[in-house]
Amino acid sequence: MAGPQPPRTCILAEAVRSLLLCFVSPAWCLVAALLAAVPYVRGQELRDIPATGVSPGALEEAPLDPARRLSLQAAIKSRNYARAETLLLEEISRNPKSPQLLTLAGGIFFLDGKYLSSAISMKKAEALAPLDDRSRFTLAMAYVTLEHRDWARPELDRLAASDPRNALYPYWLSRLDYDAQQFSAAIAHARQALALDPGFMKAYDNLGLCYEALGKYDDAIQAYQDAVRLDHASRAPSPWPALNLGALLVKLSRLEDAEKYLKESLRDDPRFPQAHYQLGALLARQHQDAEAVQELKQAAALNPSYAEPYYLLGKIYLRQGNKNAAEAAWGTFQRLKKEQP
Repeated sequence: MAGPQPPRTCILAEAVRSLLLCFVSPAWCLVAALLAAVPYVRGQELRDIPATGVSPGALEEAPLDPARRLSLQAAIKSRNYARAETLLLEEISRNPKSPQLLTLAGGIFFLDGKYLSSAISMKKAEALAPLDDRSRFTLAMAYVTLEHRDWARPELDRLAASDPRNALYPYWLSRLDYDAQQFSAAIAHARQALALDPGFMKAYDNLGLCYEALGKYDDAIQAYQDAVRLDHASRAPSPWPALNLGALLVKLSRLEDAEKYLKESLRDDPRFPQAHYQLGALLARQHQDAEAVQELKQAAALNPSYAEPYYLLGKIYLRQGNKNAAEAAWGTFQRLKKEQP
């Protein structure tokens, strides 16, 4: 008697990946193998990766019969990406040399969180025809999410050269510079983005991070305040600018001002682990141990892989004379740190 069969959706997902790999060059197979070794990045480590996905005209340009186009459109609209991928697998098997189908698949894979498959599909499409800017940006973001910022940079450089008035590209170059600890270059790119779009809140936020890294705290505070001001006018406020400002103020021992911004961050997102952690750190410095423990436990509960709350919990428990609890918290901290990629 045959054993249990894997779910059909898993088989199809592997078939899509295998199909795409069969069509790519040997050189890109090596790239795919390297990418396959990279674990999926936890969402909290990469903030605001945009859902680039599928352009409005992509479905119209793809070689599809009207009925299949409508089915694919319905699947994408309902976010049934597994169904959309199945439909595209069938089309790609019939028309493997269509760059339109491959870029469409790359966009859907990205929306579905399958960043490796997205990158492979986009590179296969590029081997057949030049990528449009949206598809190239999707490829760059897939590389960023896969922790291959070195591969993302050339794509963003090309985008910035082809569309020098688009603030999004120097902003992301600033993000890559910051991650590489090239803070002067990151500041230059952030300022370039702001020259193109003075209302670009995230560029101000990244500018603040760069100044903070250089120890230019007054400049960092001003940049964060500009980001918070712009965020107030947003229809979808982000908890990050207020968090970053509050965390810097904690570091500078300006605890009363810091508390205001950390609570503002939590108003924007009550389930934001980093804000609970920073508020817990502030309360610990004020020796409000019960309240600090509550915030730190909340941060850990919201993100079970978040190590830092356990380190502070251990310090609080030791201060309270509870050595066993402190050692247990520090043990969890060390375990989580080892588990992080």
